[in-house]
Amino acid sequence: VAGVAGAPPRAADPAWQSLALGARPPYVDDMEVLLAPTPDGDISFRSGYPDASLQPLAALQGALARASRRPGVWGRQPPEGNPDLRAWFAREASGALAVADTLIVPGGQAALAVTIRALCPPGAPLLVESPTYVGAIAVARAAGVVPVPVPSDTEGVRPDLLAAAFRATGARVFFTQPTFANPNGSVLARDRRADVLAAAEAAGAFVIEDDFAHDLAFGPRLPPLVTLDPGRVVYIRSLTKSAAAGLRIAAVCATGPVATRLRGARSVEDLFVSGPLQEAALELVTSPAWPRHLRALTRTLAARRDAAVSALRRSWPAARLALVPSGGYHLWIELPHGVDDLAFSRAAAAAGVHVSPGRSWFPAEPTGNFVRLSYAAAPEDAIREGIARLGRL
Repeated sequence: VAGVAGAPPRAADPAWQSLALGARPPYVDDMEVLLAPTPDGDISFRSGYPDASLQPLAALQGALARASRRPGVWGRQPPEGNPDLRAWFAREASGALAVADTLIVPGGQAALAVTIRALCPPGAPLLVESPTYVGAIAVARAAGVVPVPVPSDTEGVRPDLLAAAFRATGARVFFTQPTFANPNGSVLARDRRADVLAAAEAAGAFVIEDDFAHDLAFGPRLPPLVTLDPGRVVYIRSLTKSAAAGLRIAAVCATGPVATRLRGARSVEDLFVSGPLQEAALELVTSPAWPRHLRALTRTLAARRDAAVSALRRSWPAARLALVPSGGYHLWIELPHGVDDLAFSRAAAAAGVHVSPGRSWFPAEPTGNFVRLSYAAAPEDAIREGIARLGRL
């Protein structure tokens, strides 16, 4: 016979925790724009990852099952990562890098975190494109680094203003997404690339290149910036955007003493990346299925982009789209005059459509009211219906 259950322990008054925690860190709010869930049945233009229909799930499942049975895969892995996987990332950078220059890390966000912390001491300025990836802003603030905006346009960051920012701040690091930048979709123009690197060279500064959309071009694309100056550019490449969010595999590539600094910073994170996950990623990207998957992925994303642009012109003509991107997964829309981005995003959510308010992508005051629409996780019918609802708002 079971004994009579006693009363559950009384919960302690948690009010003391508010005093111990202090002020809420601003980077927590920065990341909520990326991580907030979408209720079932609603239309999401917020996700930065391909939906299940665009993921190579069968290939991933098979690769992971086989990888988990390989001898030694569950043991301690080399801190730099699987040598064959490192070699694949190095080859992908157009031959500008070697295996020894490459570190495997658990996803692109982790790559940003370790790189910014390694290169920027607390209190130092970090030059960033404006607007720029909100995750980079959050990482900088969490590390005690000060993100400093450098204006960009439809052809990427403006080199003249970048040079002026280096002189004014004494910064030694510039963060950029030169290919299909998040959020505005710009590609750094060919005739600006040498000037950007020259500005960094004159300042004795590093350039962090986040090549997150490497595989998401809808046609020919320019080679990574690192190919022009591998000694100055610290290169980041992730597989999550082109495969699946759960494939937390990325690489950080650098040459010279900065590579030693990155290895040291990486060693205090989590020692090494899961062996089965590295083996599965290697099998996936070296299989004949990988190029087929990328062709299908970019073909579908291009169709979704076209559906979104057509729907904007038909159902929401007041929305201003300065650039139709030639790759990536998002559109950067300027709202009609007088429409607040936060208020609009809340009203859209109440109508069952979720967008990202634009102010989160600015490290300082925004230059206008914008929203980011991602078409990665919504089929074409949902894209048309969602934009029609936004137009009615």
